[in-house]
Amino acid sequence: MSSMSSRFAPGAMERPRDSLAILLAMWRWGIVLVFAGLAVGFWWLQVVQYDKYRQHAEDNHQRTLVLSAPRGAVLDRDGRVLAENRNSLNITLSREQAEDLDGTVALLADLSGVPLSELRAIVERHRRDPPFRPVVLIRDAAFDQVAAVAAHARELPGIYVQELPVRFYPAGEVAAHILGYVGEVSEAEMATPEFEGVRRGAIVGKSGIERTYNRLLMGRDGARRVVVDNVGREIRVLDERLPLEGRQIQLTLDYDLQEAAEDAFGDAGFNGSAVFLDPRSGEILALVSRPAYDPNVFARGIDGETWGRLNRDRLRPLNHRALQGRYSPGSTFKVAMAVAALEEGVVTPDFRVACPGGRVVHGRFFRCHSTHGSVDMREALEKSCNSYFYALGEKMEIDQIHKWATALGLGELSGVDLPHEVQGLMPSTAWKRERRGERWYPGETISVAIGQGAVSVTPISLAVMMATVANGGTRVTPHLLAAVNEGQGFERVRRPVPRSRVSISPTTLDVVTEGLWFVVNRAGTGRRGRIYERDVMGKTGTAQVISLQGRAAAAGSSDQDLRDHGWFVFAAPAGAPEIAGAVFGEHNEHGYLSAPIARHVLETYFAKKDGQPRPTLPVPPFARRAPAVLAADQ
Repeated sequence: MSSMSSRFAPGAMERPRDSLAILLAMWRWGIVLVFAGLAVGFWWLQVVQYDKYRQHAEDNHQRTLVLSAPRGAVLDRDGRVLAENRNSLNITLSREQAEDLDGTVALLADLSGVPLSELRAIVERHRRDPPFRPVVLIRDAAFDQVAAVAAHARELPGIYVQELPVRFYPAGEVAAHILGYVGEVSEAEMATPEFEGVRRGAIVGKSGIERTYNRLLMGRDGARRVVVDNVGREIRVLDERLPLEGRQIQLTLDYDLQEAAEDAFGDAGFNGSAVFLDPRSGEILALVSRPAYDPNVFARGIDGETWGRLNRDRLRPLNHRALQGRYSPGSTFKVAMAVAALEEGVVTPDFRVACPGGRVVHGRFFRCHSTHGSVDMREALEKSCNSYFYALGEKMEIDQIHKWATALGLGELSGVDLPHEVQGLMPSTAWKRERRGERWYPGETISVAIGQGAVSVTPISLAVMMATVANGGTRVTPHLLAAVNEGQGFERVRRPVPRSRVSISPTTLDVVTEGLWFVVNRAGTGRRGRIYERDVMGKTGTAQVISLQGRAAAAGSSDQDLRDHGWFVFAAPAGAPEIAGAVFGEHNEHGYLSAPIARHVLETYFAKKDGQPRPTLPVPPFARRAPAVLAADQ
């Protein structure tokens, strides 16, 4: 009895019931928590991440296409088109629709003939882009490539053909270094303020005018949202925002003069560069660098093999010699020496020097290229007498020469509106002390006095020097941009052009310009630049590539790069110059061989001004000149 009564005692009955109640309560709260979790999950997915998953859902049947804006056209001063756009077909990848990305890219490589490594590199470069953003795999695709993609559309999910504008340069290599080229913006460029806000994959200017005025030439991209089927074919357009074309720009460049200069280089048979500008304003009329390249190759999307070949070419066609080439000026530097000597009062215009074929300076004999007898300043310029300028180098300090040479633009940046200009070198005592920790020796000034030694210049800086002397002392800034079309027609660019006034006395200007006129129109070294009744003045220069000692050591070498360079600086007409500049002949051995290039461009300039037909090449020496000046060239 006692055992039965204890089994059915009230406390024993309550313990199982309490355990059951606890289990029921836990079950009820578990259900509540599960539903609460589901509610939070639904809220997170449907409210917080609504936009994300809505975009994914739409992307299953919609696609947003970037409509690339055409770049603005580039025109010359007469309205001739130098750079424009043409339509092209690009093969593009939508990564989110490519079920097997690697397999799709591999198949495209087989069908298109494009190396698989190149396609994979493009995909990898855009790996961080949003998956719905299209990636251009093949720019300016050939017809057979487009046809292959169309025929295998079902096997290439996510691959489609898109029509886009591509840059086109009608004249090919003509003015290539001025216009520059375009290409896809790089990661390094996107990290710079210059390309801030530019989307990945955008086409931007890489060099030349395309680079300098990239912001003007780039338009504003548009977009088109379309419905596509399961293989990516467009069914209908949902909405569209049209792209806005970039602004048109007009250059100061004269295509006729540019073509004449490039033709003249071709006829002469050597490479080099030339700068032709208006000495009154600094407007660049022609700017040549040879050899050149075809910028259309870059616009189509240059391949690695072509890019490597251009960079390995020992003639360096990508190098802009007019802005980036630094060379000894040779005897063209005598123009700056003459100005410096006269302005510093070291000599008078009538100061004479005897030239028996050279001069002993500081106990060493320095050779002249000929025997000139007794010459004054004008005659020394005319005959390019080294002995005379050795004498000036004896009398002058290097800092006096530095002062006037830099004032005329040598050893200075010209400020031209093109990228990557380099600075020449005009030595001074401070330069040598800072650069080498040494003092300047008077003997070094003798070499500088004839444009050798440490001095180096760019062709554009020599053109600035010649323009400054020709126009009476105003140092202009060379520039190419003339006008911009914002949609209401071209308006001239009204921007302050930095200028500096070089205070040169009228006497100095008269003596120097008269001597330069003698160079071309009397018995001087520049007679091949003469044009009857056009009063061309100029100065030739031959710059050593290797010293005389080095030349003797290299005797018998077949290396053509040991030959001297030849210069011709010029302006016309004397007294009221309209055109001035410099021609640089690379390894053409003599300055007078550069003069015919300048003459042909000047003939073209004056013929165009007078409404006459353009002269043709080859132009016979001394064509259209008076019989009295038909002396033989030396």
